[in-house]
Amino acid sequence: MSTDQPDPDAPGEEDSSARLFEQWPVTNIEFRDPSTERYITVTPVAHTLGRHANKQFKKSQISIVERLINRLMQTDENTGKKQLTTRITREAFDIIHSRTDENPVQVLVRAVENSAPREETVRLKYGGISVPKAVDVSPQRRVDQALMFIAQGVHRSTFKSETDAAEALASQLIGGSNNDVNTYSVEQKEEKERVAAAAR
Repeated sequence: MSTDQPDPDAPGEEDSSARLFEQWPVTNIEFRDPSTERYITVTPVAHTLGRHANKQFKKSQISIVERLINRLMQTDENTGKKQLTTRITREAFDIIHSRTDENPVQVLVRAVENSAPREETVRLKYGGISVPKAVDVSPQRRVDQALMFIAQGVHRSTFKSETDAAEALASQLIGGSNNDVNTYSVEQKEEKERVAAAAR
């Protein structure tokens, strides 16, 4: 008995349910930074309805794509507009694929790894004098900072500008994945590490 339906267990066939936006596979993603790999979760789910909102440190279990979407919403004019931000992210992924011919999820993971600062400064008080001191950044905070830098870069590119939000996001992710210092997120990471190096 023959059927036109593909066998889901056949080798080489990918389950469509394991695809982000029903388009991009989330398997075989390469991680170059072992320290942040545990905190970059790649799943085909882009909206968990805030399932982990009230649990400390559970945010790392949320898809890195959803965390990026949530970060993009953290401006006065975009607060709560998750459907709009998800659509922008979907369009940005299409632009990334057309420009690089790569899986946009892989590009996002590389951009986060390249935008995550390894060092930053804290202020220590010695007898009423504040002294900057360089400290290592925890892996979870590194991912948080990378997402913040990417979102800030998109906001700066589109604020009072004709630049499309999806286009700005695609440019930030492509530049970040290539470790381009002209990209806002990589520039901020380099600046943080430079200041920390001076405070050693």
